[in-house]
Amino acid sequence: MDVFSDPDNVDVYVTGFLWILKLTLASAAGALVVGTLLAAMRVSPVPVLRAFGTGWVNIFRNTPLTLIIFFCYFGLFSTLGFTASEDSLELNNYWLGVIGLSVYTAAFVCEAIRSGINTVPAGQAEAARAIGMSFRQTLTMIILPQAGRAVIAPLGSIFIALCKNSTIVGTIGLAESSNAMKELINANGDAVIPIFLVFAGTFAAVLIPTGYAFGWLANRMAVKR
Repeated sequence: MDVFSDPDNVDVYVTGFLWILKLTLASAAGALVVGTLLAAMRVSPVPVLRAFGTGWVNIFRNTPLTLIIFFCYFGLFSTLGFTASEDSLELNNYWLGVIGLSVYTAAFVCEAIRSGINTVPAGQAEAARAIGMSFRQTLTMIILPQAGRAVIAPLGSIFIALCKNSTIVGTIGLAESSNAMKELINANGDAVIPIFLVFAGTFAAVLIPTGYAFGWLANRMAVKR
């Protein structure tokens, strides 16, 4: 592991994974908010909202993430002039990546939450309507709290996939882990295998316990019927 005895190489390695962590956390928050709204639209009694939610899911779930990230950079930024941050190009690319990851992952979050909504007995919604609760009140106070507890494990899998998908943002110039690994391999061609094992091991060391944590939380929070 002579490669990582050099402080400069360690700095490249740490910086790459810090960008991955920032991308994952910000995109997970954005995808959860947008995905929940889309799920509400998909079960809404308003046809226009249902059509919008369905269209979003079908479009983004069936579009390669690489194309979405490229569109955010070459379409929104280069062509339309949309700037996510004026502080630095790297920070701008980061936020463009967050936008792309969020809108893509939201489609999967939407379907996970919608499946959770379907597990809630229809009688509960009917009882809520019978006592005069609106659709919004029924959804936010009765349905979503139960649906959220039922889909913790699927959401965990989605967010783990999001962490791995974050490496695609390197294609628009962000110095995240895949670009960091490429940089280290280019500078240390005789240490390809050790470099790969360190980067792969870091992902495994973070994501395997995360998967177990989501599984434990899902069992802990499961709705007993």
